[in-house]
Amino acid sequence: MRDLTPREIVVELDRHIVGQDEAKRAVAVAIRNRWRRQQLGEEMRQEVAPKNILMIGPTGVGKTEIARRLAKLTGAPFIKVEATKYTEVGYYGRDVESMVRELVENAIGLVRQQERQGVEEEAKRRVEQRLLDLLAPTPPTFDAAPGSPDSPERFERTREKFRAMLVAGELENRHVELTVEHKAVPMMFTGVGMEQMDFDLQGMFEKILPRSTSRREMTVAEARGVLFEQECEALINQEKVNGKAVELAENLGIIFVDELDKIVASEHAHGADVSRQGVQRDLLPIVEGTTVQTRYGFVRTDYILFIAAGAFHKAKPSDLMPELQGRFPIRVELTDLNKDDFIRILKEPKGALTKQYEALLETEKVKIVFHDEAVDALAEFAYQVNQTTQNIGARRLYTIMERLLEEISFEAPDMKKGKVEIDAAYVRRRLADLAQDEDLSKFIL
Repeated sequence: MRDLTPREIVVELDRHIVGQDEAKRAVAVAIRNRWRRQQLGEEMRQEVAPKNILMIGPTGVGKTEIARRLAKLTGAPFIKVEATKYTEVGYYGRDVESMVRELVENAIGLVRQQERQGVEEEAKRRVEQRLLDLLAPTPPTFDAAPGSPDSPERFERTREKFRAMLVAGELENRHVELTVEHKAVPMMFTGVGMEQMDFDLQGMFEKILPRSTSRREMTVAEARGVLFEQECEALINQEKVNGKAVELAENLGIIFVDELDKIVASEHAHGADVSRQGVQRDLLPIVEGTTVQTRYGFVRTDYILFIAAGAFHKAKPSDLMPELQGRFPIRVELTDLNKDDFIRILKEPKGALTKQYEALLETEKVKIVFHDEAVDALAEFAYQVNQTTQNIGARRLYTIMERLLEEISFEAPDMKKGKVEIDAAYVRRRLADLAQDEDLSKFIL
């Protein structure tokens, strides 16, 4: 985990997300507290649990993006789940414990990536040796006579020539035959795919079903990639990866639970409302701290950081079960975006939309330039459409930008290479009709 101060975390978040300072400060302190906990003695460390956060605010104002950027920044295992995707145990659907299993899978990927970096050099050395074996296989017997065609000396000289050509990249298009292993997939699941199965069930099938192999002809360049993956797999200690991943998920994992307000039951609960209330009951022990069985062993959730979010338009946080409310002691409200926010979103972040489109069209040798007045007009359109139709926050900018640049994007490959100036007049010409027709803008913008 990166040793970042709260101030440094906020600065990094500011590079990607506009405004919402209160939420940024809250998550920055929560993350720093996790680092502080790791510095404590074992006895005190067991007593310190993370302070979970509840973000309250409309869609498209940055709730998910803050959590996602935070996890990427710290290198922590992270998953985003939607509360509405879960159902009470006994109802059809996914159970809440599956979010912990997904978190561990995410941690497995992170740890494997770290371990892979440590074995890459050895894997490359082994790949070179295996490619040599394919290009110049060792004969079953050697003629003992020195200088004869089958002598060991002659064979070694041939191998060294092949090695030099291989290193120089002169054999990339030569064909070799390689054994490739395939995972067996049960017929009953071929329609949905193994990736959509529960991780534990998937793991069970991977263990009991036989793996098949086949011989494939491919170029040296293609074989190098296949062999490299095989060697990395062989060099990585999977048991070590599993153990480190479980520990990483338990102590540094972040689970972002979106749409928490959607599982608030109405006052007269029945039918679907009963299931929503059940999801809260099932979610409670996960957030409080319990042990979940996964294919990699038992995982404690006591020190996982939970960040929940919801618009809470129709419901209030106080409508949640009191016990669940108490597990989210830090609450921050994110504000609606105004025109000035949209201007900043279009211009300031490292991956601002205007910068993205400039880079995309630059690949066609077309340079687009957004004048400040154009950005101002785009922000005004986004703000006004959000006010007159459904307010979807910053996501409105995606649809507006696509509409604005649709013609240029289509014509770019055939245009004369040069500069395209985007000014306020161009913005109004492309968007005015849609923005004025409120019914039409509901469907297009």
